[in-house]
Amino acid sequence: MKRSVFLGSLALAGVTAGPALAGTTLEEVLARGELNCGVHPGLVGFAAPNANDVWEGFDVDYCRAVAAAIFGDPSKVSFIPVATSGRYTGLSSGEVDLLSRITTWTFTSDVELEFEFVGVSYYDGQGFIVPTAFGVSSARELDGATICVQTGTTSEMNLIEFFRINNMSFRSLPITSTAEGQQQYLAGACDAYTTEISTLAATRATFEAPGDHIILPEVISKEPLGPLVRHGDPAWGDLVRWVHFALIAAEELGVTSANVSELAAAPSGNPEVNRLLGTEGGLGAMLGLSNDWAVKAILAAGNYGELFEKNIGQNTPIGLARGLNALWTEGGLLYAMPFR
Repeated sequence: MKRSVFLGSLALAGVTAGPALAGTTLEEVLARGELNCGVHPGLVGFAAPNANDVWEGFDVDYCRAVAAAIFGDPSKVSFIPVATSGRYTGLSSGEVDLLSRITTWTFTSDVELEFEFVGVSYYDGQGFIVPTAFGVSSARELDGATICVQTGTTSEMNLIEFFRINNMSFRSLPITSTAEGQQQYLAGACDAYTTEISTLAATRATFEAPGDHIILPEVISKEPLGPLVRHGDPAWGDLVRWVHFALIAAEELGVTSANVSELAAAPSGNPEVNRLLGTEGGLGAMLGLSNDWAVKAILAAGNYGELFEKNIGQNTPIGLARGLNALWTEGGLLYAMPFR
């Protein structure tokens, strides 16, 4: 897939964006007045419009944090639903500036398709959901089962490899979207549905009787999910990447949406907190942003822990534990690069 040619240099003549160069993604976003963010068409807890048609979710809040860092206003973002089959096209064509959608960081999506993952926002793995009435408690009991799986995804490849390794057979029922997978599974067209465990949990939360379905214990793959941008604009990649790290660092450092304004107004004795919040060090200018960019992002989305618990944590219908997505200091894998 070839990179798209940005049209911003024609549309943005005479517009400046701090140290950003003419025609960069940041400058295009500033001229447009909003961030175009590609999200899942509808996955409760991650990205879905609520009853008032306002987008909500874990991935949505990431977009709002980036918009807040740029504009100081988290509402300056347009959410563009992108299906699995069209997510890469939307990003490469320039329709979206940032893809914040359940997408696995793999060699081919990074290198061959020429995208840049800015970090891992959710460490996931592939699993299986089955009706409790089906009477199995392990994926190794699915020999001969019919499995709903989305075509053209890493899930399809992982499914084939798992059954091959375990000398089992299965019948595949191809689906093209999460919505179709849910429909076919609930209709009994397949015995099990496989995809990322976070998606299974989010899907189960919408069932009339979630307790009638279990997610089997096996995790059959590594699925590091995260926001991605196009290759070719390293300054834009840096901006999105460091917003991501800012939310993680804020949790590490005890900075929350409730205390960030107070901490920014009265610099602390912790130099890294001060650099994160822009009271010393001048890091914002290096991104083409104001020095309080991280303050604005944290106010908009909360720190990573707040963002997680609000949207998909154990006290939500999704009910996900932090697990690998806990901070490195608490046995997880989340680790922000140093702000210095």
